Amino acid sequence: MSIYMKIIIFLNIVFCSLSLVSSHPQSYNAIFSFGDSLADTGNFLLSGAMTFPVIGKLPYGETFFKHATGRCSNGRLVIDFFAEAYGLPLLPPYLALKKGIKAENGVNFATAGATAIAAEYFYSKNIKILWTNISLTHQLGWFQEVKSNICAIKKDCREYFKKSLFIVGEIGGNDYNYPSFLGGSIKQLKALVPLVVETIIEATSVLIEEGAVELIVPGNFPIGCSAVFLTIFGTTNKEAYDKHGCLKAYNAFSKYHNAKLKLGIESLRKEYPHAKIIYADYYGAAKRLIHSPKHYGFSNTLVACCGGGGPYNFNNSARCGHIGSKACLDASSFANWDGIHLTEAAYHHIAKGLLNGPFISPSLTFPPIKQI
Repeated sequence: MSIYMKIIIFLNIVFCSLSLVSSHPQSYNAIFSFGDSLADTGNFLLSGAMTFPVIGKLPYGETFFKHATGRCSNGRLVIDFFAEAYGLPLLPPYLALKKGIKAENGVNFATAGATAIAAEYFYSKNIKILWTNISLTHQLGWFQEVKSNICAIKKDCREYFKKSLFIVGEIGGNDYNYPSFLGGSIKQLKALVPLVVETIIEATSVLIEEGAVELIVPGNFPIGCSAVFLTIFGTTNKEAYDKHGCLKAYNAFSKYHNAKLKLGIESLRKEYPHAKIIYADYYGAAKRLIHSPKHYGFSNTLVACCGGGGPYNFNNSARCGHIGSKACLDASSFANWDGIHLTEAAYHHIAKGLLNGPFISPSLTFPPIKQI
């Protein structure tokens, strides 16, 4: 065989090898999710809590699943689109796991109503309207239980978690919602921010110590554009609203929380230089939907699709799923689902803004392997 034939054969082998690699792109082997109702795929419902039972029946879940799943929306959430983008099964809620199941593709610990700070703190302040006592600390405890089923020794865990994505939040929104709904001022909410951020940063640190090397820490949404805030804190003072109809003071508060959270993330990056700690700009990803609704297919971004009337279709005595409420005919044209949570269509656009940029920094190690 001539030297030229040998070269040709060698190049063919190399080409085929590269083709095989490119046809099997690298991706995450698992996703572990922590948070509240923005990411809960069933834990709240499975916990037996009776403070918000309507999420266990239609119209919740009507769009994609065609039945209620415990998600606080008409369909999929950001976490669902992340799983789909990386070719993973939708994450099972922790409380749905049968004893001994490894859940090798990840688990969702997020629980509707959950707080970052322990529930006892709020009870000590006479804030007793919590949906659940589950906090971020509880979710970390659940993670420890799951971890013991996934890997037996520390070395194995670290190897496994090297290709796992951890999403810590969004969490902290309820820490502000509960006191604000009882009349707490923005000044009082700001006083809570250091403790909320510290709790989120500590939880992220715990996960890194357990072997996590890539973590997303999302900020808060623009709550001044939420139907529940617009209803409760609405005013005749036109100066209180921005040109898009959102409450300026509450959006400014969201920005304040997010700025402090980003400072905490910066400190964490210095402490753990080997870990990639990613900030997810939920505020920016959601605000663009309000700035340019028609561009994203929305006819309305401030009014809830499902509710019991009022300027923003949020009525606390006839909330979505309760007697006196009804859902809109086309949820895909609405950004807000029930006054508090968003629609599948809104979450879809937010997820794309995170997965494909520019609302995530730094970028994810692995690009999505599927279009969502």
